[in-house]
Amino acid sequence: MYVPWRMTRWHFAPAVLGFSGFRVIGAIMVVAGLPVLLDSFARFAIQGLGTPAPVAPPQHLVVTGLYRYVRNPMYVAVLLLIFGQGLLFGSVNLLEYGIAVWLAFFLFVLLYEEPTLHSKFGDEYQVFCANVPRWIPRLRPWKKD
Repeated sequence: MYVPWRMTRWHFAPAVLGFSGFRVIGAIMVVAGLPVLLDSFARFAIQGLGTPAPVAPPQHLVVTGLYRYVRNPMYVAVLLLIFGQGLLFGSVNLLEYGIAVWLAFFLFVLLYEEPTLHSKFGDEYQVFCANVPRWIPRLRPWKKD
């Protein structure tokens, strides 16, 4: 979270669009994003026997916990943290940065991560993709047969 800190220094600017309710929404997003990120990292290490980094990827496909709702909870959590801080601190620059980060995540997932996981895990990954959305979480958890 170095970049958000560098951009805001955690200084409160006027609320985005002058609506102070965005601060509350931002705080909720930050509070929601942190445990999602920590849970996702833990599942990669404990169940996947790897890390999120491409140099040490998981050895097993992780389809439990929050991965039953959305394929990329780690990226979603990071975006919640960035956008949440942007709203909380009233930083339009940070919100613009969040859009750039989302675009980078989207391209990385589409061009590298998904093809790599499909080649590594084959049909198991294909079934996962068919049942769990990439970015917008399901309302009910997917139950692997």
